[in-house]
Amino acid sequence: MKVKVIFILLAILMAGFLLIGPAFASEAKLNEDPEIKERFKHLASELRCLKCQNQTIWDSKAGLADDLRKQIRTQIYAGKSDDEIVEYMVDRYGDFVRYKPAVDMKNLFLWVGPFIFMIVGGLLLIRYVKIRRTQTEEDNDTISDEDRLRAQSILKQGGDK
Repeated sequence: MKVKVIFILLAILMAGFLLIGPAFASEAKLNEDPEIKERFKHLASELRCLKCQNQTIWDSKAGLADDLRKQIRTQIYAGKSDDEIVEYMVDRYGDFVRYKPAVDMKNLFLWVGPFIFMIVGGLLLIRYVKIRRTQTEEDNDTISDEDRLRAQSILKQGGDK
């Protein structure tokens, strides 16, 4: 009876070790070709983690980033080119997955828009300054000599105190 209980406990313990192992396993560090490692690092640095959004797949520690890194590695071993891998990721997850989006007609305004706003804002500022300058000059011309003398006397009285 005791042997049977010990055997059952040992079997449960072994099953636990078998099930816990994969839960703590991270991405396997394979003895890869340095060229493959460099391609992998380059691609993972070009793509955005969809969960973190401000990190690349290479920098992110999120579980989704692990999955995306595994997809990249699988496609590299399948013989796909870097462009094909990026295209696959964009097709699957959208343009947002690119950390540095390509310049195309869909997002051209995102690239050019800030410059347009700066130019338009600068032109509006110059126009405003010119209008204010002419208004100030006109206001100075409309002051009578009597008002000018009275203002000077008020200023002198304030300076004497």
